[in-house]
Amino acid sequence: MTASPVEDLSALGTPFVSDPYPVYARMRAQGPVHRVRTDANGEFWIVVGREEARAALADPRLSNDIRHSAGWEDDGGNAIGLNMVQTDPPQHTRLRKLVAKAFTPRRIEAMRPGIQGIADELVDAMLPSGRADLVEAYALQLPLAVICELLGVPARDRKAFHDWYLESSDVTRPEAAGAAVMAMTGYLAELIEAKRTEPGDDLLSALVRAMDDDGDSLSAEEMLGMAFLLLVAGYETAANLISSGTLALLRNPEQLAALRADWSLLENAVEEMLRFDGAVETAAFRFTKEPVEIGGTLIPAGESVAVVLASASRDGAHFPEPDRFDIHRDTKGHLAFGHGVHHCLGAPLARLEGGIAFRTLLERLPDLALDADPAGLTWRPSLMLRGLHHLPVTF
Repeated sequence: MTASPVEDLSALGTPFVSDPYPVYARMRAQGPVHRVRTDANGEFWIVVGREEARAALADPRLSNDIRHSAGWEDDGGNAIGLNMVQTDPPQHTRLRKLVAKAFTPRRIEAMRPGIQGIADELVDAMLPSGRADLVEAYALQLPLAVICELLGVPARDRKAFHDWYLESSDVTRPEAAGAAVMAMTGYLAELIEAKRTEPGDDLLSALVRAMDDDGDSLSAEEMLGMAFLLLVAGYETAANLISSGTLALLRNPEQLAALRADWSLLENAVEEMLRFDGAVETAAFRFTKEPVEIGGTLIPAGESVAVVLASASRDGAHFPEPDRFDIHRDTKGHLAFGHGVHHCLGAPLARLEGGIAFRTLLERLPDLALDADPAGLTWRPSLMLRGLHHLPVTF
């Protein structure tokens, strides 16, 4: 099959950032694999069909290690440690197993009362004004407090992390963003050392103590990488789920009414939010270790490949009427958390946070309503993560 011409996604501008789904639908109709470019990443391949995406995510010929990229020369080492997303088996298997030992379902479930308390405190703080930017006041604050508590970051330092995060994600100020990342990295390195000398009942302390079957533990570089990954991945993705999910409910009042009338729908409602407008638009880049055929297109060795999870989860071949938000639908098979060995380890925590966040918000704010034209809302200009800048609401 002959590849179609390279499409410049950056040239699509704000409309694509705000609503990429029509573009992905057009691409799926033309074929499951396309060659594209962006200003930030140059040229690469994207996989937009669900079945092809699922297969690609589980294909060992597609590596998460950038050293398999034809364009890689020498990155000078890992600037922010080494984590699971950057590695393949067997190294990935070892890292994930060590983290999984500390990131247990029991530990996550034990966080339920604390998460509920944080959600209630945030709603209490919003109530007097009758209006708020839900991203700033709730969606960002809740997962930040949760992940900091999980990692053992003192409450007094949470604001610093919040400020560093906002600066690090500002693509318009690269120098400030870089400085924020370095500040966060330095803080985490010091915190890890503190946990070595005075461990507590938190995830970082558990990771310091964790050993594999051969008595091997995480190196200093691996500890730093895992801490950074857990902090950033567990923070922004959960925040995006809360804000995008709330927007979907407010734009579909019949679905919101159905959920408020029957809380047994909550678990499936969260899954539909993940499918409909998930927090991760595109999985981390994979690199072809050898020529790989995907959906009839042969991709040469050394190429960069991005699996578009957002497109896969709206593939009409698997989800009838994929652009309709429906909390009653069968959501099985969405790829919001990826697939294969790199399936998101934090998925259970994200689901727990989402369920608590939405129920608390909707029960305590019965008059919750949008305070802006949905068409005027702005989204972060990232091909990887999908999230709102602001979500003005009244209650």
